[in-house]
Amino acid sequence: MPYVDRQNRICGFLDIEENENSGKFLRRYFILDTREDSLVWYMDNPQNLPSGSPPVGVIKLTYISKVSDATKLRPKAEFCFVMNAGMRKYFLQANDQQDLVEWVNVLNKATKITVPKQSDPLCQMDNANRQAESPGGKKQVSYRTEIVGGVPIITPTQKEEISECSDGADRNYLKRSQSHLPYFTAKHPPDNAIIKAGYCVKQGAVV
Repeated sequence: MPYVDRQNRICGFLDIEENENSGKFLRRYFILDTREDSLVWYMDNPQNLPSGSPPVGVIKLTYISKVSDATKLRPKAEFCFVMNAGMRKYFLQANDQQDLVEWVNVLNKATKITVPKQSDPLCQMDNANRQAESPGGKKQVSYRTEIVGGVPIITPTQKEEISECSDGADRNYLKRSQSHLPYFTAKHPPDNAIIKAGYCVKQGAVV
């Protein structure tokens, strides 16, 4: 069964198919170290090995995209589960069903990617930096391009802030393309139109 050692690492024995598709599982001692972002395994508990003995294998947690039950994929291997890491699948055997469930859960939890919420300090700092980078303290404006009567029309989707020293020119405007053909006026979105920003994440190795 996996347990937590004095260094707050999750440890335990598992059988692993080190040579892919060999069908041969070898007993190894695994250490899941989230601070080092790695899963390493040794011939035995490092305490029973000579000092400085290197690990047999190591996988970066960021390379692991999914860990799941594999008893149907390997029916001859009891309590088997699989780790998807890049283009390689690592098949492992637990001691029993409870051991399998616990290892799958801790590995999936350790490799899960978390996205900071809007209220997180890191996200707030990122938003503040974006505002500071905006030239002249003005809001960034995005545009929508439409084809009307064969003429490209570029319409701002959000009104740009105009300083108080403005000469009173009309704030609602259209950016006309360089073409000299006539264009049509499009309606502006309401003042409370919001442009959303967020995060996009990629889990697993880039291959």
